[in-house]
Amino acid sequence: MFSGKKVSAPKEIASLIGAGSTVIGDVTYSGGLRIDGTVRGAVRCTDGESAGMLVISEAGIVQGEVRAAHLVVAGRIEGPVHATELVELQPRARISGDVHYRALEMHNGAVVDGMLVHVSAEPAVARPGLKLAPPTVRLEPNVEPKVSSVG
Repeated sequence: MFSGKKVSAPKEIASLIGAGSTVIGDVTYSGGLRIDGTVRGAVRCTDGESAGMLVISEAGIVQGEVRAAHLVVAGRIEGPVHATELVELQPRARISGDVHYRALEMHNGAVVDGMLVHVSAEPAVARPGLKLAPPTVRLEPNVEPKVSSVG
């Protein structure tokens, strides 16, 4: 279940969208970002989904898709959320959209209006017991071969 590898998000928040600020358009960041204002667009880490920390404060609002490794929400998100490591939902967090996560911490009072979708760290494998039989060929005299699947 645990691979022993721990991917840690950076502890330093180097970028800030301040209270009272509104950004219209997609935001990409590197390392860590804190949003105290409003973003009307997608918010994504430039390092991909394998890195990056995003903090949305109680006053913060994101109206668009959010992608990060580690996400802490105390404010509001209106759109889908994809976190490859951890989603922390503080008591006043409000999310309108599906949340895709590997690990989830949800405090009493947080609200998600959407589906919670667990994403496994392990690659998908075929379900045990589900086997397809190889096709069989039946030959009849003076008739073209017919291929059928048995199973």
